Amino acid sequence: MKISNETKVGALTSIAIAILFIGYSFLKGNNVFSSENTFYTEYDNVDGLAVSKPVLVSGFQIGRVSALKLQPNGKIRTEFKINDDYEIPSNSVARIVSADLLGSKAIVFELGNSTTMARDGDPLLSDVQANLMEKVEPLQQKIENLVVKLDSVLSGVNSVMDAEFQRDFKTSVRSIAASLKNLEKITGDVDGLVGSERNRLSNILANMESITTNFKNNNDKINSILSNLDTLSNDLARTEIQQTVDNANQAMKNVQEITDKINNGNGSLSQLIHDEELYQNLNNASASLDQLIKDLSENPGKYLKISIFGKKDTK
Repeated sequence: MKISNETKVGALTSIAIAILFIGYSFLKGNNVFSSENTFYTEYDNVDGLAVSKPVLVSGFQIGRVSALKLQPNGKIRTEFKINDDYEIPSNSVARIVSADLLGSKAIVFELGNSTTMARDGDPLLSDVQANLMEKVEPLQQKIENLVVKLDSVLSGVNSVMDAEFQRDFKTSVRSIAASLKNLEKITGDVDGLVGSERNRLSNILANMESITTNFKNNNDKINSILSNLDTLSNDLARTEIQQTVDNANQAMKNVQEITDKINNGNGSLSQLIHDEELYQNLNNASASLDQLIKDLSENPGKYLKISIFGKKDTK
């Protein structure tokens, strides 16, 4: 059967019209191939939101914006087409957010916790996320104020740093540079000295290592010697202290005995202290002896007879 050209043209025209209708419906936010639920809300400002923008939940698209209509009260009624496979709690919030840095908008559903699900045609709560520029503008203002203050501070510093101060500063910098050069020279000299004495240093370190190794190997012996010395010093200390204490006790006892004898009237010293008559006799004897010595000194011939020729004195 031969198909006429008119039939072909009519069929192609019908197909084109159907594709045009489907595309137009899709651009308006309608999906003719799936069952969807319609929800709506109202915003004071849609901030650039357009039809066919996606509706997201946790970054996953569940629908799109199907219509925007300005209401007499100045609010914008916004309708959403949501795939009926997804249940939306009745207290969910439809929030306008920035989809990218270029200002493109999208709708994000913040699902509520209600056990009652929204039905086709029910309203939802609305919210608008703060614009990125609104967040940046206060920060920009603060930065501008900070730049102005910083410029003022730098101007003040520049006015303070007069020519004389700058000269002093340059002189200080040159002095620091000279000091660094001297330090570098000293470091070089020290490095050369260390290099020339490297062998001696190595030998000293080797000897120190040998000494420490000997100490380590004879650690037990050293500990034993130190312990013996400690014991010996303790014994000597205890012995000397005990002997000193004993001698002191014995001396105190002797002194106590002598004191007791004197107090009891025993011995010559006690008699001398306690016997008044003995003291008086001794005092008289001392006076007589003193008179005798004085008389002997004044009249020696009275007591001594000296013969010049050896003649015996008959008297």
